[in-house]
Amino acid sequence: MSQHAPHRVLFKLSGEALMGDLPYGIDAPTLSTIAGQVGSVQEMGIQVAIVVGGGNIYRGAAASAAGMDRATADYAGMLATIINAIALQDALERAGLTVRTQSAISVTAVAEPYIRRRAIRHLEKGRVVIFAAGTGNPYMTTDTAAALRAIEVGADVLLMAKKNVNGVYESDPIEDPAARKFRALNYLDALNRRLQVMDSTALSLCMENSLPIVVFNLRMPHSIELAASGKHGGTTIGDSATVLEDAPTAAKPSR
Repeated sequence: MSQHAPHRVLFKLSGEALMGDLPYGIDAPTLSTIAGQVGSVQEMGIQVAIVVGGGNIYRGAAASAAGMDRATADYAGMLATIINAIALQDALERAGLTVRTQSAISVTAVAEPYIRRRAIRHLEKGRVVIFAAGTGNPYMTTDTAAALRAIEVGADVLLMAKKNVNGVYESDPIEDPAARKFRALNYLDALNRRLQVMDSTALSLCMENSLPIVVFNLRMPHSIELAASGKHGGTTIGDSATVLEDAPTAAKPSR
């Protein structure tokens, strides 16, 4: 990804990212921080779309594993994303932004239906657009929804906000302090290494459409503004060669 600021971005915010330090639900200060940073991104002249997950409220995959019908569990998860979208919309509006929420399933009392051309028009008019309810289909994750919507609206980059890690690592950096971070990661390498950056369907969609992905830590100061401006310090996934950073100093062997 170029260091020049893109024209249009799509942020993927997981449900867990909205929890802050809470064990469950939505953390109001976290929402306010996100809203303020989104406003700063708009002031850079960048159009902003957002896809939200629902894992802070309900996880369809977990319910399915516990015995619930998978399609039913996934639809319940879609409803959780709508709750998050409405809460995020309120925070953005309180920050002075104009927002439109579009849902892939019909909830006309609280959100517009997803219509691609209307979403693009909202972005062109300087409105933040939140996409809720994933793709509207069971068996599809909100990562896939983020990739799909980013491609549909012509975003220049998909920005994946993580809660606790600043990029993609060889292994879990919390469990393995010696894990090295990827500064750059090729699409095929990400797929072949099964790094769990996002699900393989979403990653394949990005690869087929040459949509760069940036993985960054939402908890870093000004993380959203830095990610949008290309100064994130996380991991960029794209067509370029894979580049690993040096191992952490503490993990280097002594001489």
